[in-house]
Amino acid sequence: MADLPGYLHYCLQTGKLVVLAILVSGGVILQILACALYNNWWPMLTVIMYVLLPMPLMFFAGSDGYSLLSESGNSWANATKFLAGASAIGSIAIPAILKHARVISWGALAMELSSYFVFVLAIMFYIRMNNDNDYSFF
Repeated sequence: MADLPGYLHYCLQTGKLVVLAILVSGGVILQILACALYNNWWPMLTVIMYVLLPMPLMFFAGSDGYSLLSESGNSWANATKFLAGASAIGSIAIPAILKHARVISWGALAMELSSYFVFVLAIMFYIRMNNDNDYSFF
């Protein structure tokens, strides 16, 4: 991508940000629709996990994104991996438990899980976007 003109390179970077914004807003819309269409607001409990999920990553991970993807002896990185994993599992478990207790319907469960997977796709896209070194303008 180094041989592209500057304006085309800038347009591609803007397109990546637009795709990321569409993914996140799509996940939020699915989350709200899972509650509004079935007139049951219990599925909003998963928002707690969506808020808690990035907290350990922001506080304990540091600036090196590769430390979370590799094996390390750092206890803070291990605690971060555990807390992020527990929060990610909780994002799936809360709607499953609500469905098992017959609090929500199958449609709400499907929309909750699809919202979760859209958020995961957005997070993976964000990590991939941050690992690119194409954001330098000089």
